[in-house]
Amino acid sequence: MQHNGWDHALKVTATGTGLVGHAGAVLLRKAADQAGLTVQLSAAMKEKGSTPLLDRGLVLASLAVAIALGATSMSDIALLAHLSPVLGAAPSGPTARRALDLAGSPRMLDRIARARAKAREHAWSLIEKAPGGFPWLSVAGKTLTGWLVIDMDATLITARSDKEGAAPTWKKSYGFHPLGAWCANTRECLHMMLRPGNAGSNTFTDHKEVLAAALKQAPARFRRKVLIRVDGAGASHDLIGHLLSLSTPRKKVLFTCGWTIMPADEDAIRQVPATAWKPGTTQDGEAEADKDVAEITGLMTRAGNWPGGLRWIARRVKPSRRQARNLTPYEKETGWRYNIICTNIPDSGIDGVPGSHHPQYTDVLHREHAVVETAGVRTAKAMGLRNLPSKTWQVNAGWVLAANIAADLAAWTRLLGHHDDPELRDADPDTLRYRIWHLPARLASHARQRTLAISADWPWAHAFLDCWQRLCTLPALT
Repeated sequence: MQHNGWDHALKVTATGTGLVGHAGAVLLRKAADQAGLTVQLSAAMKEKGSTPLLDRGLVLASLAVAIALGATSMSDIALLAHLSPVLGAAPSGPTARRALDLAGSPRMLDRIARARAKAREHAWSLIEKAPGGFPWLSVAGKTLTGWLVIDMDATLITARSDKEGAAPTWKKSYGFHPLGAWCANTRECLHMMLRPGNAGSNTFTDHKEVLAAALKQAPARFRRKVLIRVDGAGASHDLIGHLLSLSTPRKKVLFTCGWTIMPADEDAIRQVPATAWKPGTTQDGEAEADKDVAEITGLMTRAGNWPGGLRWIARRVKPSRRQARNLTPYEKETGWRYNIICTNIPDSGIDGVPGSHHPQYTDVLHREHAVVETAGVRTAKAMGLRNLPSKTWQVNAGWVLAANIAADLAAWTRLLGHHDDPELRDADPDTLRYRIWHLPARLASHARQRTLAISADWPWAHAFLDCWQRLCTLPALT
């Protein structure tokens, strides 16, 4: 056996003292404090006649920090005990479970939602004032300044044991089918409804409730211009009618929605002149090859069954080998695979976005909704939603809420503490954990002062310190 010498005279022990394994926890907790979230949660979860040893709001905030750091089960919150010299007294397993059970109750979910909305209003005002400003979405080289973009999507969470509410899913797995609404601008999960695994993908009442709760999470001044994107699985006649009803003289609500293609829709596509098909647009604003777009609003015979003010945009692409097995006879005949988008974006386009009246822009704008599968759903699953830890529904509902709060803290930390670093400002949770949050440090006390010292030669040491200093200088919610 050959040795390369790296471990020569190396001794490994567990006798170190004053060490903190995940120093980035102080950044997440500081973001929660400066946004006013910890104070708001404490007030929301306070019950008359109850005086727990540990404040339940602080326990929920601490659980959110642990989830952001990577906790995926109740046993993982043991990390909080390790961090107690920095963050204060840590909840025990039973205390954490009681806090989640309380947070997951219907009456408490509403109170916590109001607390989150107040903290979010303050956090977004701070983000607006930061040098990077509020992150308005940019699609195909055009910035949607002033537009809040909300993506709705459902995801599956597998249950590997019998749990309350778990059921067979449409993918023939077993577990839960939560429905969420994400803010595409900041990557926060504004609201998520825990649902059984057999819940429908296009249940209108669920979409209506989730969307209403998500809109309440956004500060009033951000709700004046809203763009909502829903994929084809969530589309329904009732939902489109509801989305059309949301606009008022003071509030403009636009939407793009996927569309289930019926034979009558294929007849409309068949009537599109060859010259009407124009090359699609990439997310960078470049023309696409073998991907064409055309408006078919005037050709849709089904349009009479739907409310006025709608447009339909068709897209055709050359099918992949995997997609070729699921083509309709018409698609096999033409050699193209078709998709249709339904939208209420007017012929004049989106206010303040030149060129947005073109069908190609509506198409690329809706396709950017696929980002929710990465920046939204995958981030949510990276934030504690790959698994639900309890056998009881209410505790799991509390865990989902804590995971959503963890996503809030991650977004606020990125946008307020790393606004001058493009890589960290837009980083996913795994990158933030590797570079910033999982950084080891040593805690020392001297002259009534605690010092958390990180390695001077850590590649992202300056980014860590800059983030901490910026968060410390932010005005707290009063």
